[in-house]
Amino acid sequence: MLALIQTIVMALDLYWWIIIASAIFSWLYAFNVVNSRNQFVGSIGNMLYRLTEPALRPIRRFMPDLGGIDISPIILLLLLFFVRQFILTTVAPLVL
Repeated sequence: MLALIQTIVMALDLYWWIIIASAIFSWLYAFNVVNSRNQFVGSIGNMLYRLTEPALRPIRRFMPDLGGIDISPIILLLLLFFVRQFILTTVAPLVL
């Protein structure tokens, strides 16, 4: 059971970094730092979008319009942190 908890925590940590990479990529794309016509850059952006959008879409639906600021990745990161800490502090001691 401990191996399952460690695997879930590792998957949450990996998704944490994917969300951060997606936010950084969106900034680089918006400020035209990366070449948007490059096929490799486009495929990376598409991959990051497909990995993060299913989790970010429900958050964006309930968020008020803040203009050009999108804080949904921050809210998702906070939720992931909460779930990770809940697993480590509440679920793991019950298993051990």
